[in-house]
Amino acid sequence: MAPSTTIKPVTVSLEDLRSGNVAFDKLLEAFGPSSLGILVVSDLPASFAELRSKVLTNSSRLAALPASKLETLTKESAKYLVGWSHGRESLLPGVVDIYKGSYYINCAFYKDSSLQGVRNGAEKFPGFDEYTAENVWPSDEDVRGFKADAESLIKLIIDTAVLVARSCDRYAEEKIDGYQKGYLEKMVQSSETTKARLLHYFPSKESGHETNGTTNGDHDSKAAKNTDDQASNSGDKKTEHDWCATHLDHGCLTGLTSAMFTDEASHSPLQELPASPSSSSGLYIRDRNGDTHKISIPRDCLAFQTGEALELITQGKLKAVPHFVKGVNMAEVDDRQARIARNTLAVFTQPNLDEIVDPQTGLTFGEFARGVVKKNTAG
Repeated sequence: MAPSTTIKPVTVSLEDLRSGNVAFDKLLEAFGPSSLGILVVSDLPASFAELRSKVLTNSSRLAALPASKLETLTKESAKYLVGWSHGRESLLPGVVDIYKGSYYINCAFYKDSSLQGVRNGAEKFPGFDEYTAENVWPSDEDVRGFKADAESLIKLIIDTAVLVARSCDRYAEEKIDGYQKGYLEKMVQSSETTKARLLHYFPSKESGHETNGTTNGDHDSKAAKNTDDQASNSGDKKTEHDWCATHLDHGCLTGLTSAMFTDEASHSPLQELPASPSSSSGLYIRDRNGDTHKISIPRDCLAFQTGEALELITQGKLKAVPHFVKGVNMAEVDDRQARIARNTLAVFTQPNLDEIVDPQTGLTFGEFARGVVKKNTAG
């Protein structure tokens, strides 16, 4: 693998998006065939900073709950893609990912505040519980404000994704024959299958490895100790070829917060560190030449990455790009007693299950997504 470089991603302001002021060449620099597939949006609403802080801090609080409580927040019928998931997904073929915990949230409430999953989803889409099942939430007693703050931040991210989608539509309408006017914007606004993933990367005692969004090492958080059986079942398999775990998002646009790093060995309340204490830790993207680039998302901004469904919808004019997350390398951390965790939120905007994403073959998003979920689920 070629050495990585650090690159500042293409950045536009929220007002640029609102006013339709994003030039096609800038959009292509961010999302086009030769791009890194990422666009940063600055000058967000004033509420963003506090919401981000609350939601990402709550990721650590959630992961520290007793195993018995976390078990009540899991949904096996939804392939562990609603609620809490830990040790249920594949990092690589035959390797269970035990290094991070995820909290999955179906975002149909963006379309209709009364919805916590696809409306009449079980009847309309049998066998798609991962998208149709209603959300589960921790009680306020366990994690104060978890539901309200998460929903508010997700809505803000989708609001911004709608504007990014509008810019993509403007380009596609001019460059793609037969492209349906306003398709992507309408999809992002009206989808009942958009999915959010609140991630907690457990503290590591070892050097981080390049992984599919994981931090390797012997994590020792409460949640990790409570699930040692999952670690045993995985056989603790590791590989020197973690690059193979690089992945593409399978939705349209993925909204990302910058990561929050905390030292879970410090006293409550948890404080966000000014930056990762490990300079190599972070989001990496592989370009078309196979070179890797570290990407830094400013704390007061959102980033949007392209997914495979967007590439299909735009007939390859806008491209999905492989990416991975490199974990904290404790050899780079001055305080060897520190327990550095990484928290972030990703919101995957994607079509409804019956919407066609490949006009050439008639492939629906549901058919496309089913294969991806099967590949990524352990067992």
